[in-house]
Amino acid sequence: MLADFDKARRYTGLRLNLKKTMFMHNGLVSFVPFTINGTNIFECSSYVYLGRKINVMNDLAPELSRRKRAVWEAFKSIEDIVNRTKNTRLLVHLFESAVLFALAYALETWSLRKQDERSLSVIERAVERTMLGVSRFTQVRDGIRSSDLRQRSKIEDAVLYAKQWMIR
Repeated sequence: MLADFDKARRYTGLRLNLKKTMFMHNGLVSFVPFTINGTNIFECSSYVYLGRKINVMNDLAPELSRRKRAVWEAFKSIEDIVNRTKNTRLLVHLFESAVLFALAYALETWSLRKQDERSLSVIERAVERTMLGVSRFTQVRDGIRSSDLRQRSKIEDAVLYAKQWMIR
């Protein structure tokens, strides 16, 4: 198979950067070292492809971690404006254009399980509380339900947003 690939890439004029080229295999294939033109090709356990971290087990947890970091970075970029304004429509617009986009980036390639949906909701609720200036401690102490915060913030549910994008 590798010989066929090598022949096809030469026919099409593609050149591989053999220093950067790596391969990944699942447990169904026994490990055999790959070489192209006498150069060993190294194995990797995960890589980022089209904005999503791919791994052998197709586990979404590392990707959700990457999305969580991206969400907080996106929020930090608009935090100044969020703290200075009380305009709900502006907050919703900022959230949807920066934070929700960062959370849902490349989700067309995801296969969401219930636990992944829960992780998305937890990430979104944490940012939502920060936007509204309500700490988790205050929320629990005062008995404020997450649905009450959602009514105050009027932001779109990340899980529903994700499901809409996955259908398209």
